[in-house]
Amino acid sequence: MFVRHLTASDFRSYPSAELPLEPGVTTLVGRNGQGKTNLVEAIGYLASLASHRVATDQPLVRFGAEQAVIRGAVVRAGRETLVELEINPGRANRARLNRSPLTRPREVLGTLRTVLFAPEDLALVKGDPSERRRFLDDLLVARQPRWAGVRSDYDKILKQRNALLKSAQPVLARGSRRGRRPDGEDQDEARASALHTLDVWNSHLAEVGSTLLYARLRLLRDLGPYLEQAYDEVSAGQSAARVTYRSSLRESAAEAIAAGEVPEIDRLRQELLDSMDAVRDNEIQRGVSLVGPHRDDLVLQLGELPAKGYASHGESWSFALALKLAAYQLLRHDLGDDPVLILDDVFAELDSGRRERLAAMVADCEQVLITAAVSDDVPESLAGQSFTVELGSVVSNDAESR
Repeated sequence: MFVRHLTASDFRSYPSAELPLEPGVTTLVGRNGQGKTNLVEAIGYLASLASHRVATDQPLVRFGAEQAVIRGAVVRAGRETLVELEINPGRANRARLNRSPLTRPREVLGTLRTVLFAPEDLALVKGDPSERRRFLDDLLVARQPRWAGVRSDYDKILKQRNALLKSAQPVLARGSRRGRRPDGEDQDEARASALHTLDVWNSHLAEVGSTLLYARLRLLRDLGPYLEQAYDEVSAGQSAARVTYRSSLRESAAEAIAAGEVPEIDRLRQELLDSMDAVRDNEIQRGVSLVGPHRDDLVLQLGELPAKGYASHGESWSFALALKLAAYQLLRHDLGDDPVLILDDVFAELDSGRRERLAAMVADCEQVLITAAVSDDVPESLAGQSFTVELGSVVSNDAESR
């Protein structure tokens, strides 16, 4: 799989940009702020419908423009598909495949698959649990696009359940006064009704949450060997890297999961129901859902120590990079062809040894897109197609001049 051509209109700093691409290595060289990352961000957006830099679409549209358009010609197994996304902040985005409109943008997922590593990914090691949950869920979607719908369903259920906990807090709270409310409804009847509604949302959350949790645990089990190998190669065997799942379920279930067990969906569903029942009073008091995949985390370890708080800057970089390389190898194994690998401003952060080891690891990838402030940051073994990016202009270089 590779991207043959990228077109961007009113995306970030570009009124218009055309980027012809080919298999192998392509390097975009330019000083910071010139627009090179914007181009690989556009390619990443085509694959995932999300930016690796910002959480909303508004910053992706050039200042003064109403919308941005990204088009990518994607070649897979000798067949070319044109993917087009129209980004409309404040309104519904639109998508087309081979010029044909789609009902929902997420129907393009799977047409292009990318694995992108950027400085922001250091948050996988040093950041909040939400960063690690997002990594796992994004990889689920890249592996099987149908998980985008499951994620969306879970988020909707969680939002509704939290809204119920907040709005019904006065009648759900223990010790509410007996008698009649201003609307004439008995307090006991109101509480019984609210608890019944909460039970309904508990059932919905457990149904979808158990499916998502089961998928995450299976994914993590599959990812583990690739992570160990990737970190070993990046760090030259300095220490062993592994990752475990920290669940918000009750202690006994959480311990089994942390030990690597992958319970069946029915058991996870019941564990979610039991765990929600155990923290019900606390949830009512706080007005927020305290159990479920949205409260879970990944524990990253180097040897016997957690990477967060103990790993050096170089080790943290290596761990984050190894996670992305492991994801790449997993997708490559699953799909039978290579995702597009994007390395955004990565080599400047690595010492010479790690640079050369990384270059050797990605040399056989079908398409690698690299951004760098100076061409000297990129190992000579990755010489290939090259462009200079300056103030939004993209100019092809002669690869041999590097």
